[in-house]
Amino acid sequence: MDIEQARFNMVEQQIRTWEVLDQKILDLLFTVRREEFVPPAYRLLAFADLELPLGEGERMWTPKMEARVVQDLALTPGDDVLEIGSGSGYLAALLATLGAKVTSVEIVPELARMARENLARAGPREVTLHTGDGARGFGRGEYDAIVLTGSTPHLDPVFLRQLKPGGRVFAVVGEAPVMTARIVRWVGADSFATTDLFETVIAPLRNVVQPARFAL
Repeated sequence: MDIEQARFNMVEQQIRTWEVLDQKILDLLFTVRREEFVPPAYRLLAFADLELPLGEGERMWTPKMEARVVQDLALTPGDDVLEIGSGSGYLAALLATLGAKVTSVEIVPELARMARENLARAGPREVTLHTGDGARGFGRGEYDAIVLTGSTPHLDPVFLRQLKPGGRVFAVVGEAPVMTARIVRWVGADSFATTDLFETVIAPLRNVVQPARFAL
């Protein structure tokens, strides 16, 4: 397998066609080597348009979704970012390579260990990994950007309260088969603007707050 040709094909055939046109983001996909964050059994599929199994019932986003979210967050160097759901560590590596200071929280200890090992092997980046439950926010810090890597039926207001002025939250909101990827931005005290980006379906965050159900 020609790794570099496969990476090039991924960028040209998948990423660009999903409206990822920022050259900085396209270059980033050549800098951060995705195959180093994929479980060895799936390494030959590292550049395929697939959600790859990570173990423990979790999956890695498709390459085009990773790239689109990184582009739409519009980070600047020094931004503080909270990631809920570390997975393999790849998304955190992308964000940190752009100069963000990333706090990443993973509820599954085996995946937290995988992410730490992958990030350490890939080289130094400003990522702080925690093993814990971030489905209802994390800590008392405030962030320029928050990314939920699992879906949620409704966006918990706790994440909005953890935004700095001008900050934004990316979340996939809804329940299968209808979910919407969106960014919610802080525009003023208790004032937020919502932008819907695309439709998708991904697995929910573990322990995510569920809407009330009524039975007759």
